[in-house]
Amino acid sequence: MSPRWGIVATIKAPAEEILRFAAYHLEAGAHRLFIYLDAPNPAAQTALENHPKCRVTLCDTAHWQALIGKPPVKHQSRQTLNATHAYGRAGDVDWLAHIDVDEFLVSDRPVADHLADVPAQVETARARPMEMLGGDGTAFKRFIPNGPARERIVNAVYPTFGEYIKGGFLSHLAGKVFVRTGMDGITIRIHNAFRGSDMIEGTQELSELRLAHAHAKSWKDWQAAYRFRLEKGSYRAELGPAKPRVRGGLTLNEFFAILEAEEGETGLRAFYDEVCADTPDHRARLAAHDLLHRADLRLSTHLATHFPDWAG
Repeated sequence: MSPRWGIVATIKAPAEEILRFAAYHLEAGAHRLFIYLDAPNPAAQTALENHPKCRVTLCDTAHWQALIGKPPVKHQSRQTLNATHAYGRAGDVDWLAHIDVDEFLVSDRPVADHLADVPAQVETARARPMEMLGGDGTAFKRFIPNGPARERIVNAVYPTFGEYIKGGFLSHLAGKVFVRTGMDGITIRIHNAFRGSDMIEGTQELSELRLAHAHAKSWKDWQAAYRFRLEKGSYRAELGPAKPRVRGGLTLNEFFAILEAEEGETGLRAFYDEVCADTPDHRARLAAHDLLHRADLRLSTHLATHFPDWAG
């Protein structure tokens, strides 16, 4: 029998975006979705509650009171607590993955088939990311494995800004993990799982299962999230540089501060156009290094299939 799998996500987004995310993964074969609403969203909550495979939790005062007494300030902490809470409720699935509302599992074969191939003694399995180009949502840049060729390739694809972006990505390279259920003392964090204070090692790489990350769907979308990411998200100050400091490495936070100070919005737009925008030139540069991936997520189609009463 194929393994059953589920997803947990803590989400603050418009209702339709939440339901598109849910519908996509239901179509992909998820047996259970644990959706934690980080802010009230009555329309999404009602639609999710009416679907038999969705379990929705509103993260209100009562929820946090029951878990730890008060709401954590950092959204990363809220995500970790909710993912771990869901793991304790996930008795009807064999694997649970912790992903975000702008991430979509993409594969040419069922997700369950990938998980069925994981050796019995392996407790976690990792899907590496690919980043969506800002355009019609059908073009992605593939993950470049760590190694001596990565920096050379990134600088060839991004001749102006490559030295500031690790692996050619604006967001994470770690991907997200599936965790076998039924284990004791497990904490699920953003990119890894822990038993007690020790990170679970020996993670299986799911090389043909990709995590499509819609990090910058358009210039407008990227700008809307930019300040938050600088202050609290994936560009925040405490994250490390793309290359070592001794070789002149800067964090994204430092790089963007310099770029804005010297060139303002014009500089940010030039960065977006080279690194994020879906243009023929960008596609050609990626294709030259076998880094261009094409996929139609068909989000509207899946939304209509799984939430047919959704009127927007």
